[in-house]
Amino acid sequence: MLLTLAMSPAAVTQTRRDLSLNQTTTESVTSRVDKLFAKWDRSDSAGCALGVVKDGKLIHARGYGMADLEHSIPITPRSVFDIASMSKQFTGMAIMLLVREGKVSLDDDVRKYIPEVPDYGVTITLRHLLYHTSGLRNQFLLGQLSGLRWGDLESRADALAMVARQRELNFKPGETHSYSNTGYFLLGEVVRRVSGQSLREFSAQHIFGPLGMKDTQVHDDVNLIIRNRAWNADRISSDLIAPPRRRTARCSPRA
Repeated sequence: MLLTLAMSPAAVTQTRRDLSLNQTTTESVTSRVDKLFAKWDRSDSAGCALGVVKDGKLIHARGYGMADLEHSIPITPRSVFDIASMSKQFTGMAIMLLVREGKVSLDDDVRKYIPEVPDYGVTITLRHLLYHTSGLRNQFLLGQLSGLRWGDLESRADALAMVARQRELNFKPGETHSYSNTGYFLLGEVVRRVSGQSLREFSAQHIFGPLGMKDTQVHDDVNLIIRNRAWNADRISSDLIAPPRRRTARCSPRA
């Protein structure tokens, strides 16, 4: 049986009205958003890149201000940004993929995979690390107390050695919530040891590639050239960067 469909004149008229309405809405959004960011849209100002999505479609994408004040490079929708601790959601996703594959459990003791973590007489689970309830001291603060300056290079071995030197927890695991970068560094290390791939390699193969996030990367090499990178004065040596349009990312073992 052949099924044919004809659109009535009324339906055609309604479709034209919808198109006109969508065009007007898009123009309205563009105008309103541009006004909101006008004071940052200058050649002497840092700024941002912004995208507006409606009904699954990108209806507005524009950069405001400068990606690099020193070299007078403006921000565009293709600028690549360091998104810092937003990278943690990708590390968490990597762990959850391993959970789905049955390779780890959120209730596993972190020492099962990283025996360098001291035995404090209590169990620190992967769940504790994910939820910032491990009691482990924040490695960034520990680094500052040891003399490291913000932006100094720190290797995986350095970070792991710092964790291994800690003799106490700040609190019993699960008792308190306290934001800790240490937990996510260790989760990245779990991914490395369980999968046999670095967090960079695992994320590229299992997250960014399948999602079509071609510009996204876990950035674990400070010498790597990142095209269209937006710089900021307080950037750290390695974390996660992402172009706003495709939510691409970079993150380091510290993320």
